[in-house]
Amino acid sequence: MSAEAAIRMQNITKSFGSVIANDHIDFAVQPGEIHALLGENGAGKSTLMNMLSGIYRPDSGSIFINGEEVHFSAPRDAIKKGIGMIHQHFKLVDIMTARDNIILGQKSSFFTRETGLNKKISEISDRYGLDVNPQKKVYQMSVGEKQTLEIIKVLYRGAHILIMDEPTAVLTPQEIGKLFRIIRSLKEQGCAVIIITHKLGEVMEISDRITVLRKGRSIGTVNTADAEIPSLIEMMVGRKVDLKIKREALSAEQKKELLRLDAVTVIDKDGKAALDDVSFSLNTAEILGVAGVAGSGQKELCETIAGLQIAEKGRIFFNEENILGKSPREIIKLGIRMGFIPEDRLGMGLVASMDIIHNIILKEYQSQKGIVLHRKSSIEKAGQIVERLDIQTPGLTTSVGKLSGGNIQKVLLGREIDSNPKVLITAYPVRGLDIGASYKIYDLLNEQKRSGVGVIFIGEDLDVLLELCDRILVLTGGKITGIVDAPKVSKEEIGFLMTGGMRSGGVSS
Repeated sequence: MSAEAAIRMQNITKSFGSVIANDHIDFAVQPGEIHALLGENGAGKSTLMNMLSGIYRPDSGSIFINGEEVHFSAPRDAIKKGIGMIHQHFKLVDIMTARDNIILGQKSSFFTRETGLNKKISEISDRYGLDVNPQKKVYQMSVGEKQTLEIIKVLYRGAHILIMDEPTAVLTPQEIGKLFRIIRSLKEQGCAVIIITHKLGEVMEISDRITVLRKGRSIGTVNTADAEIPSLIEMMVGRKVDLKIKREALSAEQKKELLRLDAVTVIDKDGKAALDDVSFSLNTAEILGVAGVAGSGQKELCETIAGLQIAEKGRIFFNEENILGKSPREIIKLGIRMGFIPEDRLGMGLVASMDIIHNIILKEYQSQKGIVLHRKSSIEKAGQIVERLDIQTPGLTTSVGKLSGGNIQKVLLGREIDSNPKVLITAYPVRGLDIGASYKIYDLLNEQKRSGVGVIFIGEDLDVLLELCDRILVLTGGKITGIVDAPKVSKEEIGFLMTGGMRSGGVSS
């Protein structure tokens, strides 16, 4: 390693009101090093990187880039010092070409010849093993291509220090392999790469060193070669955590068909098929996983089953009764009870300004008799949910929007489970949650399975889908490319289906 660090953050402290987000943190990354930054939600990872990228200014402490102390007042100052941030949600303009996105915001963009720009982009691509067509529009690109474009964009601006936030969150296994080859190429060229992620297996595969934060403090930095996943988790959460997801094998007698979709087609606002002739079944006491790159029809699938989306054609049978076209209220009146946990938990699932009690009242007020709402039962239920799910809240009257992401998700999941659904639809239930909260939710879903509930689990982490689910349905561009038994399939096979490959023998339901 070089004697002079590419990055040295010394005694960094940052507070927001009474909350200390970073508490006297020391952090260093060498040139030609891949450094992983780990920690639970709220550990201070994003705050630390936002100071390095010029979004925030530290209250105290010093930042050195290649031995020179720097003071950033805006992101452009960090960019000038060769720091590039690649966000989890890409900062690209869909209707523009790759080339135009690369030069967007550059002062010389109107005066630079197109041939010269294309040549520089090609030189960067060749040097780092990147592959993007400069003339291709962003909306025509795969997720992997968009991420490659983001990398080229920061390299074009002179970055030699790259910060990557959850870089593999929505990639297929094949795209992850390609990304790792790119990151290793960046390392070989002397770049310093910081990766923020929760996927510990990938951290062990790609990083050289690992720094762990907990509750705003640095717990330690270790060489990856000397680290083990259980010890890293203990550093992150302060206790040992059982990482096993138990999948119970239930007998055929315990299962029967509960829900069946028959040739369901949903057309989006642009006239394209968001769901294209989708057919499959869900059994009692089963967790059916749904895999696919972002925007493959997962949202439309959830909302159509729950009565929130109108289908162009097809049928949905629940206990042999067609519920397609009925409103959520009509479905409830039929005695069909579904729990629905949407992707946007504070947009569709809960009201941020309301407390836990009133969010529960929203779910059950229609079933109460008379015109006066009875709050007593809702207060009792709220208390039971908080205790059962270990929800960290100052009190039952605290606004849900003031809780952490994990606790918000527990409130939503607890409320839906309390309604004793026969079908529980969960869209990205652990997105953005730390390890402890995620495994609590996996346990709750398994509890529902044991109770005979049919669970639809839409997730991003293929390892979790393979461990938790009984079967996995793969969506690509609104079509089903395969339905497979989770214990009998590999991550690579799922990735192949996610890229549009069809499973030999067709699609089973």
